[in-house]
Amino acid sequence: MPPSGMYNCGMASVSSLDRFLDPEDGCLTPEVARRIVDWRPDDQLRKRIDELGHKANEGTLTPDEDEEYREYIDEGDVIALLQAKARRLLSRSAG
Repeated sequence: MPPSGMYNCGMASVSSLDRFLDPEDGCLTPEVARRIVDWRPDDQLRKRIDELGHKANEGTLTPDEDEEYREYIDEGDVIALLQAKARRLLSRSAG
């Protein structure tokens, strides 16, 4: 098994995010990991993202809405990455 945070694809170094989230040296504890995995946007936020997505599909976003929507997409990518890393930590600690 590779050292904590290392990938099997031949990466020579560990990213700063991996180091930050490493359960042995970083900030991600099993309790925090469970909270990250369970996090979902509230109804108001989900409704706003859906509204902007619909307008994006129609091509009717204003420049401000486009910026707002891009921010939500970027944030969603980070949250998805954090949730994947949290799930990995929980599966390792359960096994």
